[in-house]
Amino acid sequence: MNEDDKTQNEDDNVNDVSSDKSCPICEGQSCECSQKENDENISEDNKEKSKEDILIEEVESLKEEKIRLLAEMENLRKRFDREKVETIKFGSINLARDVLSPGDNLERALSSLPEKEEYSQNIKNLVDGLKMVLKEFKNILEKHGVKKIESIDKKFDHNFHQAIMEVENNDVEEGVVVQEIQSGYVMHDRLLRAAMVGVSKKSKNEEKTEIKNTDQDKTDKIED
Repeated sequence: MNEDDKTQNEDDNVNDVSSDKSCPICEGQSCECSQKENDENISEDNKEKSKEDILIEEVESLKEEKIRLLAEMENLRKRFDREKVETIKFGSINLARDVLSPGDNLERALSSLPEKEEYSQNIKNLVDGLKMVLKEFKNILEKHGVKKIESIDKKFDHNFHQAIMEVENNDVEEGVVVQEIQSGYVMHDRLLRAAMVGVSKKSKNEEKTEIKNTDQDKTDKIED
């Protein structure tokens, strides 16, 4: 093969490589230009997908934030409604607590009068008038939700009672209210003033007797 034939073959090979028109620049299918263009197309697709994912996440985040905001607003509304009701119910609690003392003094004054003593008609009329005032006073308190705590013969309850003294009494169980020094009151379901009371306890002789009886019972059970 001469030099002219070799030159002709090389030109044919060059023509064969450049005959593919898939690449607009060099018309080569496997050229670097074509590969770069494909990479750029893939990158653009990934960017579009990434933007879409970001938008979806932002939408979900806004939904969650809106739900939390609505829940907080609902809780706030309920709290305001509850505070409004409590304000209406207990708005006069301080006034009600202050007017209890005059009622206590009126009760003490009436209870200190001897029942068997004879009084003049004027004194009787005065006592009857004071009793009517006291009755009306209690009715007004009950109208506004203030009620007296029933303490006598009730088990001592630290939620409503304040123990002032212990009274020896073997006829009742220990821890029972047997004396009321000052009446207690509640306003609706809230304590207005605790009752000052005397609580029963066993005498020392009675306690010794109970201990002896308990020891004797234990001894009898062991012997059996």
